[in-house]
Amino acid sequence: MTPNLPLVGKRIVVTRAAEQAPELVRALESLGAQVLLLPLVTFTPPEDWRPVDSALERIATFDWVLFTSQNAVRFFAGRAAQLHREKGWPRPPKIAAVGPATASAAEREGFQVDHTAQEHSGEGLSRELSASLAGRSVLLPRSDRADSRLPDALLKIGAQVTEVIAYRTAPPNSLDSKIVSALAAGSVDAIVFASPSAFHNVAGLLGAGGMKKLSESAQFAAIGPTTASAIRAGGAHVEIEAEESSAAGLADAIAKHFQQRSETARRA
Repeated sequence: MTPNLPLVGKRIVVTRAAEQAPELVRALESLGAQVLLLPLVTFTPPEDWRPVDSALERIATFDWVLFTSQNAVRFFAGRAAQLHREKGWPRPPKIAAVGPATASAAEREGFQVDHTAQEHSGEGLSRELSASLAGRSVLLPRSDRADSRLPDALLKIGAQVTEVIAYRTAPPNSLDSKIVSALAAGSVDAIVFASPSAFHNVAGLLGAGGMKKLSESAQFAAIGPTTASAIRAGGAHVEIEAEESSAAGLADAIAKHFQQRSETARRA
């Protein structure tokens, strides 16, 4: 291992779902980190596909489809494929994505992305497209855990919103007990959260005392503003927040944070 890599000697827990974690794990390891993978969320199909199926049947009646996560893209496109529909739209509505990672996921599924939010949040997406969405019919495929901020914002600007549950977010069936013990002992340098659900699951796992101990020893990193807001609302500090909501952006933010800490310590 190269000694001058910025994350050499750092133990970093990644709580992202297993199928979404490899890119972030590789990025962190390339910077010298020892990565402990502890998936704290898993994703499953909705209990009832009928609302999604209905939206797919009348997709040509929508003006916009807003994707706020890679999972929304994956499950929505997967259902369309299961129903033997072409990846293109009968009368293509415009597509907007909450950030570059979601936009890339949509493009991989064959969608043409017309707008990628500069501010990587649902509210940012709504603000940036307010003139284009006013009076328009908007389809919003989302998680069963998604909050009401985006649909509320869309309604305020006069959009006609159809919200469908495209996937469910759930805790994992099992956890690595050694990594859980490391968290409880506060013996890691950072913990990475890519969703509010992951943070809430850690808080439920460790309890108030365990979270306090963890926050005193580890740096909390958030992939974007929505996750950061959830962490702060839960009473914890966010020391690291990615400027770009992507694996590369998050790894870069973590590296810069620890580099700055090292430089501060050397000057002290």
